[in-house]
Amino acid sequence: MKTTDIERTRMDQDDAKLLAAYRAGDSEALGVLVEKYKRPLFGFILRFSEGREDADEVFQEVWVRAIKNMNRYRQKSLLSWLFRIAHNLMIDRVRRRKFVISLDTPVSEDGMSLGEQLAGTGLGPDSETGGRELGLRIEAAAARLPLEQREVFWLRMQADLSFKEIAKIQKCSINTALARMQYAVSKLRKELADEYRELQEAGI
Repeated sequence: MKTTDIERTRMDQDDAKLLAAYRAGDSEALGVLVEKYKRPLFGFILRFSEGREDADEVFQEVWVRAIKNMNRYRQKSLLSWLFRIAHNLMIDRVRRRKFVISLDTPVSEDGMSLGEQLAGTGLGPDSETGGRELGLRIEAAAARLPLEQREVFWLRMQADLSFKEIAKIQKCSINTALARMQYAVSKLRKELADEYRELQEAGI
């Protein structure tokens, strides 16, 4: 289910309390925050890393940097800030070296889901087996997208961030973030056309 603005605000208020406790010397409050955001943050990092060990290293570095700058943190969304740190770290690593998907997750501001955009007449909610298989194919196809498009795709799909938040992370306009998502979806739709046809012909 997509996080509503009210739920997100409620989470931000909880984060503010935990941050205040941490700044007051309660180290356990930091542990609660790390555990709270471990799954979405690590999952995102893993998709841009060379394996779990590499992702662990980046995940730890994200929190090291966050802790160093915690006293100066004044933003509204802690998760968005953590993703921005992860984004910068991974971009640096790429320069030096020179996500089970829910098909019902909205990927555009008008609420259209990935399944709707990819297939037009997407798979039904009861098509669990075919959906899982297609999900794996989408994941493999997404891995071949250009870096910026892939990042927008997973920030939206895995982290459930708004395009406004994604634009801040990528340091671009909202329109650019939206365009990157549309390009990504268009490429996935074209690449996975045969897979959808096979599933539909099988009655899935």
